[in-house]
Amino acid sequence: MKSYGFNLAYLSSKSPHQPCSFPSITKCDLQGRMSQTLVCDIHRVLLKSHSFFPFFMLVAFEGGSIFRAFLLLMSCPLLMICDYEFKLKIMTFITFCGLKIKDMENVSRAVLPKFYLENLNVKVYEVLASTGSKVVITSIPRVMVEGFLKEYLSVGHVIGTELHTVGCYFTGFLTSSGLVVRHRALDDYFGDRKPDIGIGTSSLYDHLFISSCKEIYVVNSDENSIMPRDKYPKPIIFHDGRLAFLPTPSSTLYMFMWLPLGLFLAIYRMLIGRFLPIKLSLPLGCWTGLDLNLKGTEPKKTEQNRGVLFVCTHRTLLDPVFLSALLLRPLTTVTYSLSKVSEFLAPMKTVRLTRKREQDAETMQKLLREGDIVVCPEGTTCREPYLLRFSSLFAELADDIVPVAVYSHGSMFYGTTASGLKCLDPIFFLMNPKPSYHIQILGKVPKELTCAGGKSSVEVANYIQKQLGDALGFQCTNLTRRDKYMMLAGNEGLVQQVDSKKCS
Repeated sequence: MKSYGFNLAYLSSKSPHQPCSFPSITKCDLQGRMSQTLVCDIHRVLLKSHSFFPFFMLVAFEGGSIFRAFLLLMSCPLLMICDYEFKLKIMTFITFCGLKIKDMENVSRAVLPKFYLENLNVKVYEVLASTGSKVVITSIPRVMVEGFLKEYLSVGHVIGTELHTVGCYFTGFLTSSGLVVRHRALDDYFGDRKPDIGIGTSSLYDHLFISSCKEIYVVNSDENSIMPRDKYPKPIIFHDGRLAFLPTPSSTLYMFMWLPLGLFLAIYRMLIGRFLPIKLSLPLGCWTGLDLNLKGTEPKKTEQNRGVLFVCTHRTLLDPVFLSALLLRPLTTVTYSLSKVSEFLAPMKTVRLTRKREQDAETMQKLLREGDIVVCPEGTTCREPYLLRFSSLFAELADDIVPVAVYSHGSMFYGTTASGLKCLDPIFFLMNPKPSYHIQILGKVPKELTCAGGKSSVEVANYIQKQLGDALGFQCTNLTRRDKYMMLAGNEGLVQQVDSKKCS
């Protein structure tokens, strides 16, 4: 499977084409557009994907369940013989029938924006950004696109297909108004006024949609240039969900084919790490596809009866495990929250902190007298090339501080979650066909740059954050664990009692 099957062709929703008499979007002049109104669709215009199936699959898998995702995948043969409208109705019913409104809101906020931005057509976005008023009219369910369009692209009004609900659940059916017919919706919204700019494709359906605009531009298939990360209208720092790839029908099929073997491999990898000596478990793990790499020299202690404090960037719960294994050195890790399952499976000593500064400082001082410890001062994981703000507590506790730059990658599943079961995080990461960990040990922080040298704990924390950011090529931020959980899960990341009778 080339690149594990994630770059193969997939179901298309292409409409009939005709020779195009309208100018290409590349011919549109961007100057003096702020007083003008633009209208377009998100499907195959703002996004380069020819099918919206992957985004329905993301909702089904991340907001629903693996069984809902499998049912949607099994509908592909039927979808291939259906027309566009019936195809949308089938995908909508399977994806939304019985889905909680709250779960859809979470996916819309925390999962979909990343994949939308990765599929954003840069040429269309440049024209969109140059106009003052933006209207998107689409047959896609409005709840799937409105949040992204308004928050990331500053779209003023979104007209999309409305879904029927009962209580706090979707029924999977459309409201009485049915699928949005774009040219009719455009006429109803603008009335006798004509939008200044209309953008579509060379299909007959799009010609009918944008024909009443003053200026018309089309997106050709060879002009689907992707938006580079540094050009995103808003950076993606936090996102959630388990899938690390765009779930096209082919890639989703390969994922389901891989799952039995992937689950077996994850269990095998965990068991050998838990019960076998490090010198034996490392080669056995690498034999299954683990890609491990260590750079830098092992630090030595300079103080008697005091351990070394390793300060790591935080990618998954397995960061301390792989650091200890690659160093062939017993380490103790401290953590603010760890499930009973993860604690049992951890092949190293783990100690819980309380978030009470004085008590945690006393605990870590005691551990340093016993040996080396690992801390992740970000307090939570971050998937993207950013570092969250470092807690300064660690800087007050030791002079032997060793920064450790950690980078991990999985091609199929993310090994972190903000709203799912955290005990499954290591399992999902180890289910990847070739999970990788690259660890770089930087030089010990000079004594004059520690608290013993007269620096404040905040200065030390900021210095180490920048040092690690430079080593990884990551951008340092002032965002915190609380910011992440408020954005992704709508809470502060603390365990709360949940009333099962409430839907929201």
